[in-house]
Amino acid sequence: MQAEFVIVGAGSAGCAMAYRLAHAGRRVIVIEYGGTDAGPFIQMPAALSYPMNMKRYDWGYTSEPEPHLGGRRLACPRGKVIGGSSSINGMVYVRGHAMDFDHWEESGAHGWAYADVLPYFKRMENWHDSGHGGDPSWRGTDGPLHVSRGPRENPLFNAFVEAGKQAGYEATDDYNGRKQEGFGPMEQTVWQGRRWSAANAYLRPAQKTGNVQIVRALAQRVLIEDGRATGVEVLRSGTTQIIRAENEVVLAASSINSPKLLMLSGIGPAAHLREHGIDVVADRPGVGENLQDHLELYIQMAASQPITLYKHWNLFSKAMIGAQWLFTKTGMGASNQFESAAFIRSAPGVPYPDIQYHFLPIAVRYDGKVAAEGHGFQAHTGPMRSKSRGSVTLRSNRAADDPVIRFNYMSHDDDWDEFRTCIRLTREVFAQDAFKPFIKHEIQPGAAVQSDAELDAFIVEHAESAYHPCGTCKMGSTDDPMAVVDPEARVIGVDGLRVADSSIFPRITNGNLNAPSIMVGEKVSDHLLGLDPLARANDEPWIHPNWQIAQR
Repeated sequence: MQAEFVIVGAGSAGCAMAYRLAHAGRRVIVIEYGGTDAGPFIQMPAALSYPMNMKRYDWGYTSEPEPHLGGRRLACPRGKVIGGSSSINGMVYVRGHAMDFDHWEESGAHGWAYADVLPYFKRMENWHDSGHGGDPSWRGTDGPLHVSRGPRENPLFNAFVEAGKQAGYEATDDYNGRKQEGFGPMEQTVWQGRRWSAANAYLRPAQKTGNVQIVRALAQRVLIEDGRATGVEVLRSGTTQIIRAENEVVLAASSINSPKLLMLSGIGPAAHLREHGIDVVADRPGVGENLQDHLELYIQMAASQPITLYKHWNLFSKAMIGAQWLFTKTGMGASNQFESAAFIRSAPGVPYPDIQYHFLPIAVRYDGKVAAEGHGFQAHTGPMRSKSRGSVTLRSNRAADDPVIRFNYMSHDDDWDEFRTCIRLTREVFAQDAFKPFIKHEIQPGAAVQSDAELDAFIVEHAESAYHPCGTCKMGSTDDPMAVVDPEARVIGVDGLRVADSSIFPRITNGNLNAPSIMVGEKVSDHLLGLDPLARANDEPWIHPNWQIAQR
């Protein structure tokens, strides 16, 4: 049970690293606690609400009671399956804004500016524009990760983009290209009708090289001898075993489990480790801190015409869609149904978008509960760069116990202003002429909910996580006391150990986190192999020329 590299977690970043290391001829063991991703619930894009709510595929974490959201415990799903969260997510593909990565660089993650990471986004992508416009020179066409667009046949997808333009916003053909800001088509990690998870894109081809072994086990701690990580202690079929790493151990276990594993291994805030009787190997106060996420609301409208997906919300229709998908990988089942999107700025003086929209032609919740009104549609919206910060801490010194997750949502005063702005700007978009033929009335929040206090009460009751936790093992300069890893993702204070997943993000990116998580795996694999980073790009991203004085 030993290899040159031992990776904990077969998720988005872990699969990407296994692929690059295996293709370079290195021997890799990937430790994954979850089981197989075979089966229609994971592979069929339209079935996305199922795996996220299935204990078999999800760690099933929930937050501690959130003090600013009425004491609610919010769901925090993380993939416990081959492919990790890329096997249970909504398959939405967003790189993030150029200025997000420039901020990483400015905050101490040298070599992670947009010019540095764009070549890795290109390397990982196999982009299919299907003749919908877009920015080919900004995109990759021969990477393992297929990125496509839905057919956008429902007239509501077009109405959303038209309404955005009527409200005075920009349009964009490709928010992952030069211009993120505006209304346009949404991209998905779907290929030939199947979920194109990190397992399908990276892990299966890596296994074909013969250099990758997957070990199904629960990682309990990293073994550290004389200041160097030498392996991982795992619980496998009821017995404790050691998996040895000849070169390095890499944690890619998620922004919840990577900090937990570091702490169980003696790396973290010294006082907290001692409370749990853990010997301190490296006092890193930033481990588990800096937890960030995106919170969102569903603004729902009742439809005046029976054109929404609600007409398929019955057993017969679902069976027909499922059968068509099983036999042909086509039809309604072949899309995640998130086919239009927008990124806008909340106010003048905000240099790049800080509000995201996912548009969906049905009024439904993530847990699959449909609106009582029947036919409807919704926009998911929320602020992208909340100033609230939470933490992940240990519940005990046992690997089997869930960590304590405190997001501390809405704890910063600005969050409330930003969220109310999201709601009001969304209502304005829905009030445009493009939606006149389709809207009956507002389902939620409901037309009566108007004042700041009424909107705040709605937020407290209805805000949900967008499931984008990150930041708990922050990357930064070695003299930053709160940094956990250096700009090559090496854990500060321990040799032979790296972290590579969304936990190293210094600050949350703009949009969904799957694409930047995979990019981290791609870039760190070059560091693991001792390669020079890819040549920097000199493409100039689009920034609104009047951003200082205009909101749109």
